[in-house]
Amino acid sequence: MNGLPFVKLLQTTLRHCASAMVMLGAISLAAQAQTPEWAPTKPVRIIVPIVGSTNDVLARLLAPKLSEVLGQPVLVENKPGAGGNLGADMVAKAAPDGHTLLIGYNGPMAINVSLFDKMPYDPVKDLAPITLAVKSPQYLVAHPGSGLQSVQDLVNQARANPTKFSYGSVAVGSASHLTMEMLKMAAGVQITHVPYKGAGPAVTDLIAGNIQVAFFVPGNVQQFAKDGRLRLLGVSGTKRFKSTPQVPTLIEAGFKDFEATSWIGLLTTGGTPKPIIERYHRELVRILQSPEIRQKLEEMEFEVIASNPDQFAAWIATEIPRWGKVIKATGAKAD
Repeated sequence: MNGLPFVKLLQTTLRHCASAMVMLGAISLAAQAQTPEWAPTKPVRIIVPIVGSTNDVLARLLAPKLSEVLGQPVLVENKPGAGGNLGADMVAKAAPDGHTLLIGYNGPMAINVSLFDKMPYDPVKDLAPITLAVKSPQYLVAHPGSGLQSVQDLVNQARANPTKFSYGSVAVGSASHLTMEMLKMAAGVQITHVPYKGAGPAVTDLIAGNIQVAFFVPGNVQQFAKDGRLRLLGVSGTKRFKSTPQVPTLIEAGFKDFEATSWIGLLTTGGTPKPIIERYHRELVRILQSPEIRQKLEEMEFEVIASNPDQFAAWIATEIPRWGKVIKATGAKAD
């Protein structure tokens, strides 16, 4: 009997402790809910490592939308050079504080590792993926004055006269560069490479007839094909574009399993804290999937992907050996 008051006291104490723990848990959850999400404290820079391309168009579509939600100016800066390495290296070596973003594409993120003898950064370790934004096959395009009407015309004439044709690319190591190298290897032809610093000057020279052919994503050339200044010969994807059902794929033109995809994503400096990456991912996916932006991108024949960071990292890890095989097989090297 003497132990009963002690037992009751113990029970009461335990109940009070349990109640206190529940209250503390509720207070902790409330505090977490009230913790403000990360936001930039100064203007954000989006580095585009190329000039006058769909990479630039995408950056300038996203920048004002990002600025609205982040509460800071978002500035687009073109930093071309070394096949995209110059701009990518700037972001790789920036402070990991979320104030510097990169528009990453095939070249500086997956191709240049095999194309260049030395890299100033490691695209896997020194850059943090945020989202793979869009993907698209490319058009094989010709100047109308070249007399080329089809892919087979190009192959036949290039075989007959190996010095007749030259092709442009948006940069050394870009998809437009290596896709043509893939075609040259598959067809057994010689076409001279003329690299440019961006799609703008490359398309301008193609329209002028200074080069005869090139691979470009639709957004760079469709308008000129419509008005007759360029001619579309083929598509580097597995199916024809809806907007140009008359243009065959390279597979249909006789090149089995020929597929080359151009893609664009957003990254930031390696080591950037997870809450910063999560904020950017959330906002960018929302923007990319908004009806306004999605429509504009689809009009450019881009497929909106809007992946998460892990998916983008896995994509890059797949792309590096894929393009590496092409580079090794063709013997392509940075000029």
